[in-house]
Amino acid sequence: MNLPEAFQRRMQEELNGEFSSYLATYDAPAYKGIRVNALKIGKEEFLSRAPFPVGERVEWEENGFYTEGVKVGRYVEHFAGLYYSQEPSAMSAAPLLDVRPGERVLDLCSAPGGKGTKLCEETKGRGVVVLNEYVSARAKILLQNVERMGISNAVVLNETPENLAKKFPAYFDKILVDAPCSGEGMFKKNEEEAIENWSEENVALCANRQRNILEQAHLMLKGGGKIVYSTCTFAREEDEEQIRSFLSRHGEYVLIEEKKFYPHRVKGEGHYTALLQKTEGEQNGQKPSKIGLSAADEKAYRAFEREFLTSPQKNLFRAKDTIYALPEDMFDFKGLNLLRAGVRVAEIVNGRIQPAHALAMSVKKENCRNFVSLNREEAEKYLRGETLPSRNPNGWCVVGFEKFPLGIGKISGGMVKNHYPKGLRLRSLTE
Repeated sequence: MNLPEAFQRRMQEELNGEFSSYLATYDAPAYKGIRVNALKIGKEEFLSRAPFPVGERVEWEENGFYTEGVKVGRYVEHFAGLYYSQEPSAMSAAPLLDVRPGERVLDLCSAPGGKGTKLCEETKGRGVVVLNEYVSARAKILLQNVERMGISNAVVLNETPENLAKKFPAYFDKILVDAPCSGEGMFKKNEEEAIENWSEENVALCANRQRNILEQAHLMLKGGGKIVYSTCTFAREEDEEQIRSFLSRHGEYVLIEEKKFYPHRVKGEGHYTALLQKTEGEQNGQKPSKIGLSAADEKAYRAFEREFLTSPQKNLFRAKDTIYALPEDMFDFKGLNLLRAGVRVAEIVNGRIQPAHALAMSVKKENCRNFVSLNREEAEKYLRGETLPSRNPNGWCVVGFEKFPLGIGKISGGMVKNHYPKGLRLRSLTE
């Protein structure tokens, strides 16, 4: 691998006698892994039914496992949201926050969503998790992963840290800052792009950007709250020195824990994490917004829901022709570039209620009045957009792989009309 000379000189000085061991890791494949989605399946059940070989557990993530030589995104279980493909070192950041149900949590730089969806899992559907991504194209990918994982209490935003800081002073209990960085730890994973974009000037540019992002995060954290700062780089300007500089500016913080992963020391690529606690400061007591549907919308939706689900959705809100079930601690989102709040449960089409794909992904089989259970071959056909036979009653249904939802269908005359989103369909599961 043609590593930049300036980068090699710096790493040799930093690692001394370990430098040759570090260089040798570039002759081995990048570490890969999956994180089992605890919202949908327990890890023991997943391991007993995994469709591909699963290696040992990732030391720092209870639901993380190594994989090797397999394209995990091609399996039906992936589309059902049973796991998230994630580099093992990247799994280290979110657990450090120790998120609890009912808390207000912010993932400030969230796409593609590996760390943020883990934070959501830890809340068990209670409280609110704000997943923000400034780059629009990346925010759309984040949104798809949130829906696939069946998350019900996330708010996905496409905002600047500065705008969020104005909206949420001293608001959050926990904040994750997975900061944009020079990507040195990902040279092996994204060789051409990461190396081509690397320079000492870019490291300095990233460090300045990270400093600003951390300052905005500080403004949004409650007294007593915690921040996890993480990068996928080795540069001290972006890692240890960034944190020391922050602590020198903010005496109310203490450093609780700090980790730095090198691929010759751990089974993972390059990563850095630091856990900080704000020992004093204000606490924003802003109350959740009061929301609801009009009487006519409420009546229409509940009539549909009684035929579709066994338990009612809460905190309903209509935006244009879409009905959402918002998180229990939902805030006033006026003035924010909001992509999604909670679960998109239904669309109003020509005055009729139609269930949304996200609703299917957020429920369990036992919550569905009409659930079409498919085997693997049938599920693959459904994911390609094909129509399938069914003996279930006519009407809207949730289509699933065995007991795990995949999406929406509508049964008529013994056939399931496919409503799997066209943008997610594949011509072949080997793609």
